Amino acid sequence: MGEALEAPVWPPITAAEAAAVIARFPAAGRFAALRWHSPRPFSAAALIDTDRGALLLKRHHRSIRSVAALAEEHRFIAHLADVGLPVPQALASDDGARAVAIDSSCYELHVAAPGIDLYRERQSWTPYLSHDHAYAAGVMLARLHEAARDYTAPPRAAAPLIASYTILPAPDPFAAARAYVAARPRLAAFLAIRPWQEQLAAVLAQHAGGLAGLADQPSLWTHNDWHPSNLLWTPQGTVRTVIDFGLADRSCAVQDIATAIERMLNWLDLPQTDAIADPAAVTALLAGYAAVRPLGAADRATIARLLPLSHLEFALSEADYFTAVVADPAAAALAWDGYAIGHVGWFATPPGRALLATIRGTGG
Repeated sequence: MGEALEAPVWPPITAAEAAAVIARFPAAGRFAALRWHSPRPFSAAALIDTDRGALLLKRHHRSIRSVAALAEEHRFIAHLADVGLPVPQALASDDGARAVAIDSSCYELHVAAPGIDLYRERQSWTPYLSHDHAYAAGVMLARLHEAARDYTAPPRAAAPLIASYTILPAPDPFAAARAYVAARPRLAAFLAIRPWQEQLAAVLAQHAGGLAGLADQPSLWTHNDWHPSNLLWTPQGTVRTVIDFGLADRSCAVQDIATAIERMLNWLDLPQTDAIADPAAVTALLAGYAAVRPLGAADRATIARLLPLSHLEFALSEADYFTAVVADPAAAALAWDGYAIGHVGWFATPPGRALLATIRGTGG
């Protein structure tokens, strides 16, 4: 959420806990050792060794992910695997599900995915290490969209920390945003002491043209968190495996591309500098995508119009998480003031306008 690394909210997975959980997964083998704990903030995860190989164990609080919610992710991952996309393999538990609930937690277990975790120690909002990596990421994002075309599952049920897509394509995005907040009482209480409706109305009015026609975009399931640390790499610099489908949901390709670009911007450098974008890297990602799925001028224009607001619904979801799940009002304020509203303003700066021109194909 900021420049400093924060202590994890959720306690690390212990060896005894891991051993007890993997005993519920017949194909996992016997626990041997904990190898690594993930620093990511919204769940606890660890790489573990068993007598049958390396596994990734993830723990979620039930208020964030239920077994049913995890099943929505796992069905999408299984579809992608069936059509040849390189994704993790989720193991089945002793009752046939691919997650188990124990006390207040839900657990999922994956075979350790192949590839080099080059971005393991880097924060989410940091750029690709090279333009070649950005190009490769664009190629794989297009491959994912191709693989998802025939996946017909409906949108996910409402839950914290899901990048749902209900506000921007709505006939009245402002009314949809108010309904989103009203359905989340603690988020509504948090925002009630802020001029949030005036702030939101202003940014929606400023970018209203970017939302025209979104409801007509072909619907498909998308990743919704496409940043470098959710990709594992080959030594040659191509993407080996796509990981972390926790935010996946039904949206559309241009929204997912806009999200991928938003994740490339070095937001953590604000407000020290406005120079947070590398337009050449964005061009490389779009070129990689277009090498698999052509992007016409209309597509690029839509991505550029959508980009300033593409993060809005997930920012509200984060603010809801920090009010309803972990009770961290400072982080909730940062999610609303800095993320939901503050990031929109950057696109009116000279670097922001230049990036949008580059995406449209009219930049220098």
